[in-house]
Amino acid sequence: MLQTALTDNLTEAGCDEAGRGCLAGPVYAAAVILPKKFTNSLLNDSKKLTAKQRSYLRGVIEKEAIDWAVAQLDHTAIDEINILNASIKSMHLALDQLKVRPYLLLIDGNRFKPYENIPYQCIVKGDGKYASIAAASILAKTHRDEFMEKMHIELPHYHWDKNKGYPTKSHKKAIAIHGISPYHRKSFNLNEQLKIEFT
Repeated sequence: MLQTALTDNLTEAGCDEAGRGCLAGPVYAAAVILPKKFTNSLLNDSKKLTAKQRSYLRGVIEKEAIDWAVAQLDHTAIDEINILNASIKSMHLALDQLKVRPYLLLIDGNRFKPYENIPYQCIVKGDGKYASIAAASILAKTHRDEFMEKMHIELPHYHWDKNKGYPTKSHKKAIAIHGISPYHRKSFNLNEQLKIEFT
């Protein structure tokens, strides 16, 4: 069972991102403030859930959270400032949208940059430990997946409806055949990766 909160009395926002390891598309981040006594037996790290479970939980979270927000930075921003900075900035953008001010931020992972002097705690694998971070991971993942499924309609040969932009074998093969799309991250040196893999 996930921990419901780190503190008893502070308003906490859990933050997580999705799409950091992708070859194409934006990085998404979410910030979620849950009620202190919020529980759901299904809630977990989004990577450990099925698409159907994530979809169901997204509805629960968006309905029952005290506040939540999702933001993204596209592939051009990722190329300009690098994926780590883009991931952190997208978390900041999500926090900007919250109407309820948190007094503690729970951040998935081990890197973050201060946001408006609000104290924060980085928690490695936090999406499997704290409910608010798990909720943020689900919102970031489902909103990003939805975006990539729409992009698949425009460019179906990359199979983004299935791989969501991650470096699967079929995705890399499609890049080798068709080249990179306007939505691929050029800072990831895709052509060099493919030369190594397919020569």
